[in-house]
Amino acid sequence: MFNKILIANRGEIALRVIRTAREMGIGTVAVYSTADKDSLHVRFADEAVCIGPPSSSDSYLSMVNIISAAEITGVDAIHPGYGFMAENSQFSQLCEDHGIKFIGPKGSVIDAMGDKSTAKDSMKKAGVPVIPGSEGLLDSLEQALEVAEESGYPVLLKATAGGGGKGMRKVFGPEEMEAAWNSARQESAAAFGNDGLYLEKFVEEPRHIEIQIMADQHGNVFHLGERDCSIQRRHQKLVEEAPSPVITEETRNKMGAAAVKAAKYVNYEGAGTVEFLYDKHGNFYFMEMNTRIQVEHPVTEEIYDVDLIAEQIRVAAGETISEYTRVPGKHAMEVRINAEDVFRDFRPNPGKIIYFHKPGGHSVRVDTHAFSSYVIPPYYDSMIGKLIVSAQGREAVINKMSRALEEFIVEGVKTTIPFHKQLMHDEKFKSGDFTTKFLEDFDLKPEEEE
Repeated sequence: MFNKILIANRGEIALRVIRTAREMGIGTVAVYSTADKDSLHVRFADEAVCIGPPSSSDSYLSMVNIISAAEITGVDAIHPGYGFMAENSQFSQLCEDHGIKFIGPKGSVIDAMGDKSTAKDSMKKAGVPVIPGSEGLLDSLEQALEVAEESGYPVLLKATAGGGGKGMRKVFGPEEMEAAWNSARQESAAAFGNDGLYLEKFVEEPRHIEIQIMADQHGNVFHLGERDCSIQRRHQKLVEEAPSPVITEETRNKMGAAAVKAAKYVNYEGAGTVEFLYDKHGNFYFMEMNTRIQVEHPVTEEIYDVDLIAEQIRVAAGETISEYTRVPGKHAMEVRINAEDVFRDFRPNPGKIIYFHKPGGHSVRVDTHAFSSYVIPPYYDSMIGKLIVSAQGREAVINKMSRALEEFIVEGVKTTIPFHKQLMHDEKFKSGDFTTKFLEDFDLKPEEEE
């Protein structure tokens, strides 16, 4: 087992890793920008090293500064959290070159699964269901039209290096293809420096279902069921729950087996998530693989009674894992508490928190780095915490979440709490009958009515 780990991240995930490492008797090193000098991860780590000014590119994304901090403090391993360096193949390789264990997959695996077109091709070879569409990148507009005809309209043009909905266009007929092709390429080139596009069939009434997997260095791969991440805005998840209200045990087993097959095919190591689109006909298709721990991992932890960060560390240290068992009847849900004004199109709202009160009670968990008088910097992601609740059954979870949200007080900045409060009372949401398009028709009441 490792003696000391550096956490190459900030905020709640850095604090989350520090807690588990300390419970395992492992020393911790925090890195921080000057904007985060008063953050809790800096206070609670055994050691802390400043790695640069507020800008991410000069601090949390500076490989040289992070590796220097690791060498100065003599760590055995680096945990990247999520975001920043978590899916950076170059950084994974750099850690290996310096004799430091990267807690995650090798750089070659990150590359193989990071490019959506390459990943889809690999999954097809592995026998994992994929959405009908192009074989790799499209060479021309003419080829896009041919593949669309074979797949059947409507189709989606997608940027191979894309994310967050950028470089994506829906096409309902051949007459719309040229305009969509040109605009998608232009947007993708501007956002990612890569204008490569591929095409796939548009999935009807989709739900976003992801399977949590864990793989060790000895060829063992196990899944820990699914999470339903269909409540999202502009392809950014807002609510996650497990199990999904629409997935049957038979489909769960098939999805889990497909995810395990995917991980084994690429010789995966560590925690990962295989993401699927699930359509109204009960079909599921591989979408992408996230080669890291995810924001919503606590949902799975609650229903499997396992510490996934501890499992990551164990795997990285060479230990062997065994199959995970779900707690019967347990349901869990997570909502993201972001510093955003939901009544002004979810505009980021950084600033000083004047008063901060976390909810409590049985099976109520809050993962956060925020506190009263904490100043939310404008340089990073707007998420300040995650509220996770669990209970026997979905209805009980929604009731508990609603109660916990009423107790959650954040004054001084606007947050997403009012949105989540309204969502928990929405009849369609409570019924479980929704798709990834749910929020397009969600009637958010004005602030004064809230």
